[in-house]
Amino acid sequence: MNLLRAEFTKFRSVPGWVRGVVGAALLILLFPLTGLGGGPGDKTSSVTGPDGQPVNNSYSFVHRPLAGDGQITVAVSKLSSEQGGPWAKAGLLMRAGSRYAAIMVTGGHGVRMQHDYLYDKAGPAARWLRLTRSGDTVTGEASADGARWTVVDKVQLSGPVQAGLFVACPSRIRGIGIADDTATAVFSSPELAGAWPVAEWAGSVVSSGAGFTMTGRGDLGPATRSDVPVGAAAGDLLFGTFPALIVIVVVGTLMVTTEYRYGVIRLSLSAGTGRVRMLLAKAVVLAGATFAAALIATALAVPLWLRVVRSLGAYVFPAGPLVLLRAEVGTAAVLASTAVLALSVGVILRRSATAVTTVVVVTVLPYLLALTPFLPPSLAQWMTRVTPAAAFAVQQTLTRYPQVDSVYTPANGYYPLAPWAGLAVLCGYTAVALTVAAVLLRRRDV
Repeated sequence: MNLLRAEFTKFRSVPGWVRGVVGAALLILLFPLTGLGGGPGDKTSSVTGPDGQPVNNSYSFVHRPLAGDGQITVAVSKLSSEQGGPWAKAGLLMRAGSRYAAIMVTGGHGVRMQHDYLYDKAGPAARWLRLTRSGDTVTGEASADGARWTVVDKVQLSGPVQAGLFVACPSRIRGIGIADDTATAVFSSPELAGAWPVAEWAGSVVSSGAGFTMTGRGDLGPATRSDVPVGAAAGDLLFGTFPALIVIVVVGTLMVTTEYRYGVIRLSLSAGTGRVRMLLAKAVVLAGATFAAALIATALAVPLWLRVVRSLGAYVFPAGPLVLLRAEVGTAAVLASTAVLALSVGVILRRSATAVTTVVVVTVLPYLLALTPFLPPSLAQWMTRVTPAAAFAVQQTLTRYPQVDSVYTPANGYYPLAPWAGLAVLCGYTAVALTVAAVLLRRRDV
């Protein structure tokens, strides 16, 4: 405890170190100001789902009203798309306002039952599809032969609905770009049972003998960053982490290289403290000060700038309070771990400029390169998977949907690793560097 107190006293007695940590916190807090000069943006996405989340809601739909119980059965004999899209969809849909239930055949993912944009469940290999409504419950079934049926899922859908056949085909992802796609599906004649009123099918459809042929494009599902490019994410408001990180790296290296330069390290060791204990005490003090300052900054920055951005009319992708808390705490942990990494590299190299350059190259540079929009996605994902820049995954506040193909790259706010897994990569580098620094500090003359 005395050693920690001594190192803390030494830390706060050097104004440059204290100003550096405070300055890094201010960069996190104030850096979003640099992005507010572009004028007001779009306040809402074009379409929102039942929970207010942005969605894609564009597809071909041939439908009839259904006020009570009823059943519709159809066979999808053919489904193809111009670009060979794996998420081209053709099937049955019941819709009540912004809520819906659908069972479908897809281009490359088999039979799926989806509802309310966010929810997706896989079914068996089949071409026959059925939706049955009983009360407020809609049951989706699939069959390979039209005789033996397997229940895929059951969902709740109340009120009068429009029910019928639909076709959708999202754009195909090509590297970092998107290519429009169109799907064509051939259906058998729908078999109806229950309280269907006498009415004609509404919508665009071409009769094909005993069935229908439909074409469609667009999608029925959650929207991603590529669909709402003008939308902001809460994680964007923490971009000040980049300059703050450089400042913290400088402070971390100077905490030890300055002592080497002026010979103060000999005085510290002559006091009888163990070399490794002294290094650990420095690491604890630096990490603690950095984490505390950064946490205060992130806890203030995120809610403050979210309010400002929304008041300016920009659309912000929704993120829950726990997601925001993780981004705030995680960012503080990234800065604290990087500070200890810089301290360790400073012990290993003993030269300020060399140590700062080394840490910046392995942490900040991969992060900046990964944010470059024209960088191949595979390279960007590799850099944010195996380098310390993986830790920035803690700032992801956007949701990656397995049932939606999109440009899921760091430049769009999507990281390949889970948030805490990404932080663990950085902590691993820090632990290795700290261990090497401890070994060298014990063996080398000071």
